Amino acid sequence: MIDEGKLRLEEQRGAQAQALLDNDLLREAFAGLRQDYMRAWEATGARETDARERLWQAVQIVGKVESHLRSVAQTGQLAQRQINDIQGKKSPFQF
Repeated sequence: MIDEGKLRLEEQRGAQAQALLDNDLLREAFAGLRQDYMRAWEATGARETDARERLWQAVQIVGKVESHLRSVAQTGQLAQRQINDIQGKKSPFQF
């Protein structure tokens, strides 16, 4: 049996994640961080392998945060569909 309370929580979290993804300030922050890290990476010297590695990891982390938010948003959309299906099955009068 599907736990409707859990679905509602996932739906709320998904809406919050989508709001963050749609937020201009946060999108600007992600883009700015990625750009700053890439510029710093390009400016490293040939022997600064540790610095390049850390900067590469920083770029990857920014992407992982964005990816996580997209995943939570998609899970919320799926939860919303399941809630709609449950509510549709509960209603004896559908047109």
